[in-house]
Amino acid sequence: MAKKSRKQQPGGTPATVALTAAGTAFTVHSYDHDPSSPSYGEEAAEALGVSADRVFKTLVADVDGELVVAVVPVAGSLDLKALASAVGGKRAAMADPAAAERTTGYVRGGISPLGQRKRLRTVLDASAGSHATICVSAGRRGLEVELTPADLATLTDASLAPIGRT
Repeated sequence: MAKKSRKQQPGGTPATVALTAAGTAFTVHSYDHDPSSPSYGEEAAEALGVSADRVFKTLVADVDGELVVAVVPVAGSLDLKALASAVGGKRAAMADPAAAERTTGYVRGGISPLGQRKRLRTVLDASAGSHATICVSAGRRGLEVELTPADLATLTDASLAPIGRT
C-alpha cells in the first residue's frame, strides 16, 4: 500500500531535499520494491495505482559524448534519435549504467531527475504537459515523487520535446 506525505521525511533523498529547498509542492509516494520486478517504472505505476503514462522514468543517455537525462513515460520507450535531435546532437545511445550511477549519485532504478550529484542537461517528454501531475523517482527504488510537469521542468531546466515512443 502506498503512503503519502506532503512534508520532507527525515532521511530524505537529494531529490526531496531539492524540492523542499525550492519550496515546490510535491507528494512522496512509497511502496515496497520487489527486487525481482522486471520493470521499475511499471512496478511503481502498479503499486501506486497510477496510469503508466503518468509515471515517468529517468534514463541517462550519451549524446555525442555528453551525458543527458531523458524523462519519458514508463508506458513507452525512449526514442534515442529524437533525444539527440532535441539537444542538437547527432547520435545517442544509452549511457553505461555505472557512469549514470556515478554521475547522478543514484542507483539504477532509483535515478531521479532531481537532486543529481552533477546536474545534467535534461529533456522531458512533451506528453508530460497533458497531465496535471506526474510521478518520477524520488531517488531510490520504491520511492516516487508527484509534482507538476512545469515544476519538474523548471527545477531541472528541462526542455520539452517528443522523445518518447509508445
